[in-house]
Amino acid sequence: MQPVSPLLRTAASYAWRLLVVGAAVYAVFVVLGRFHEIAVALFLGLVVSALLSAPTRRLARAVPRSIAVTLSLVGSAVLLLGVLTLVGEAVAGESTTLVREFREGLASIQEWLGGPPFRVNSNTLSNLQEKIGEYLSTHRSTLLNQAVSGAGQVVRVLTVMALAIFCSVFFLYGGDRQWSWFREQLPVSARARVGIAGSAAWRTFTGYTHGIVIVAAVNAVLVGLALYLLGVPLAVPLALLEFLAAFIPLVGSPVALAVAAVVALAAKGPLVAGVVVALIVVIGQLEGHVLHPLVMSRAVQLHPLVVAISVVAGTIAAGVVGAVVAVPLVSVVWSVHTALREDRIRARHPAQSADE
Repeated sequence: MQPVSPLLRTAASYAWRLLVVGAAVYAVFVVLGRFHEIAVALFLGLVVSALLSAPTRRLARAVPRSIAVTLSLVGSAVLLLGVLTLVGEAVAGESTTLVREFREGLASIQEWLGGPPFRVNSNTLSNLQEKIGEYLSTHRSTLLNQAVSGAGQVVRVLTVMALAIFCSVFFLYGGDRQWSWFREQLPVSARARVGIAGSAAWRTFTGYTHGIVIVAAVNAVLVGLALYLLGVPLAVPLALLEFLAAFIPLVGSPVALAVAAVVALAAKGPLVAGVVVALIVVIGQLEGHVLHPLVMSRAVQLHPLVVAISVVAGTIAAGVVGAVVAVPLVSVVWSVHTALREDRIRARHPAQSADE
C-alpha cells in the first residue's frame, strides 16, 4: 500500500473543514429563511439605531434617556411622513398633466418607431395594445387574487416595521447594557475577543449605514435637480426612488434612472430620455470614484468585485432584501476578521505592537 501524498492529505484536511463550515453557513441561512421576517426586523432595528444613536446621545445630555429616545424616533417619523406627503402631493398635482403627456408621448413613440431606422408596422403596435387589454380582461380574477395576496404582504410588512421600531427603542435605550449582559454569559476566556469583534462589527455597520445614507441623499438631490431642470414629470417621486435604490450598490441607481428614462421618453421624447440615460453614466462615475472613496472608505474596505459578487449572491439568496443586506454583512464579517487577526498579532508580538 503506497503512502498518501502530503499534498492530498493537506487538501483532504482542508476539504472536510470547508464542508463543515459550508454546512454551518447553510444551516444559518435555512434558519434565517424560516424566520426571515424577524431577521429583517432586527436588521431594520439596527439600521434605525445606527442612524439615531448620535442624536439620541446628544439629546440625552439635556433630557432623560427615555425622552431622548422618544424625541429621536418621533422626529424621524415626522420627517419621513413629511417626505411621503410631499411625494403624494407631487403625484396628485401632476396626475392629470402626466396622463395627457403619457398619451401624447406614447403616440409620438409609436410614430418614432414607425419611421427609420426601426420601421415598425403600426398594426403591430396596435395589436400589442389589444393583446395587453385582452390579457388584462381574461386574467382579471388572477390579477385580483394577486392583489388580495399583495394586501396580505402589506400586513406582513407593517408587522415587520412595527417589530423593527420596537427593537430600535430597546437598542437605543439600553443597547450597551444588553451587549454587556450578553458578554457576561460567555466563558471568561472568550469575552475579550467577543468584545473586540462586537466593537469592530458595530463600528463598521454604523459607518456603512451613515455612508450609504449620505451617498443615497446626494444621488437623489442630483437626480431630482436634473429631472426638474429637464422638465421631466414626477421629479420628486423619481428622486425618492433613486434614494431608495441607492441602498443596493452598483445596481440600484442605474435601475432607478432607467425608470426615470422611461418616464422621460413617454413624456418628453427621445432627446430628453437620452440625457437621462447619460445621467446613469455620470451618477455611476460620481458614486464610484468620488462619493464612495470619500464617505465610505473608512467603514467599508471591499474591492468592487467583492461588492458585485455580494450583491448578486444576496439577490439569489433572498431577493431585494438580500441585495440590500449583502454588502453590510460582508463588510461586518471582514472587519471582525481583520480586528481579530490584529489582536492575535498584538498578542504574539507585544513589544512590536507597543513600539508601533
